[in-house]
Amino acid sequence: MGGRGRESPSLIARESSIIGWTSNELGKNLPPSRLYLSKARARRAVIRKRKARGRFPLCRMAAPNNTSTPKKLIVIYSPPGMPGHLFPAVELGKLLVVQGLEVTVVLGGEDNHGAGGSFLAGIEAASPSLSFHCLPRATLPSDVPAGSFEAQLFGLARASNPDLRDFLRSASPAPEALVIDFFCSSALDVGVELGIPTYFFHTTCIASVAFCLYQQVIHEQTALSFRDLGSDLLHVPGLPPIPADHLPAFILDRDSLSSKFFLGVSERLCNSQGLIVNSCRSLEPRATDAIVSGLCTLPGRRTPPLYCIGPLIKPDEAGMQRHECLAWLDGQPKASVVFLSFGSLGRFSAEQIKQMAAGLETSGQRFLWVVRRPTGDEHQPAGDLNTLFPEGFLHRTKERALVVMSWVPQQAVLAHGAVAGFVTHCGWNSVLEAVMAGVPMLAWPLYAEQHTNKVFLVEEMRLAVAIEGYDKEMVEAQEVARR
Repeated sequence: MGGRGRESPSLIARESSIIGWTSNELGKNLPPSRLYLSKARARRAVIRKRKARGRFPLCRMAAPNNTSTPKKLIVIYSPPGMPGHLFPAVELGKLLVVQGLEVTVVLGGEDNHGAGGSFLAGIEAASPSLSFHCLPRATLPSDVPAGSFEAQLFGLARASNPDLRDFLRSASPAPEALVIDFFCSSALDVGVELGIPTYFFHTTCIASVAFCLYQQVIHEQTALSFRDLGSDLLHVPGLPPIPADHLPAFILDRDSLSSKFFLGVSERLCNSQGLIVNSCRSLEPRATDAIVSGLCTLPGRRTPPLYCIGPLIKPDEAGMQRHECLAWLDGQPKASVVFLSFGSLGRFSAEQIKQMAAGLETSGQRFLWVVRRPTGDEHQPAGDLNTLFPEGFLHRTKERALVVMSWVPQQAVLAHGAVAGFVTHCGWNSVLEAVMAGVPMLAWPLYAEQHTNKVFLVEEMRLAVAIEGYDKEMVEAQEVARR
């Protein structure tokens, strides 16, 4: 595809202005010398609902309104043990249902990392408009090493292909389209075999999709592993320069099975009917235009259509009792609280938690901190919070801080007027929630693609600043206090 990039059609397009950073005060309680987003200047993302029939191919499949024509079935296939992928898939399904389609969400065969029956039951209860199907438990192929979680996901998806094939063949009505997760890329073979148009659904940013497509080009340009390149910068069309050592650990070694799986995904993307991404062009215009202009694929390779339909965000559950942290926020001055939360898998060492606590105390800043048990201590009872922190920390900060174990309703917190900034692990779902709430971010990436997300957020989107030392073994208390 040549020429100038165009905005891809969307089910729901949310146009987000690029939020600028300022050294002015965010609120009278915040130090003017630090970089904060001025909420007075930041326009919240505006939601524009567009009728997508005739533009987005899945919506064109819907029967006209007020007819007795049976609804057409779309199957969305999500990997096991990945809530961060399942939640956006469910939200995509809900949008398709609104368009007049029937949707079944298929969850990959569970292994030891599986989401579990109670988890899935909760998802089903919260999504009555969708139907769900769990494939039988899959057996990990013998050629997949037990030590690589990502390789296991790819391997389990491959092992589940026969069961997926049986389900698709027996489904009634016959599926009109199959939408597969990144980790379920081998299911493309099943879709092709059965003649079902197959799309990829990416729960990451458009920039990550651009890099994935361009990975084939890099693979042909060098025989070195990304690990061998160290901090050398990788130049990908539409993206800021990326230090090679910021790439996910599971693709750093060229000959590792997980890296080979990811390279295979890059090839399979080009053979799909299209790429559906949980982001929007107005947030990532350069990456979008690079993809649709064909700049990210090998010469002669087809670039699949790109459909930017985000942000898709899991809503807070209706009817839940209001969390205590919201009542605490009600009592804080406007734009005065720093919110720290690092996702469901984000954990720190015991020493890092103590350094964070010391830095927060020294800063004098109001804060709401979601804490998880330290690395290696995950399965211990919650116990006394005091044991995690320097002696007397909770008592000394009780007038300006709230520390919560494990979970808070993140969207509601970010939307609260008392929140001035968000210290985040840069997981894409959390990033989208912050963008929709108009809250600036301090980037503290931990694992997977979060380090590359940090690059995109800081260097391209200008929605965050990075904490110094995030790529070192320890972020010192002084840096936490400074930020």
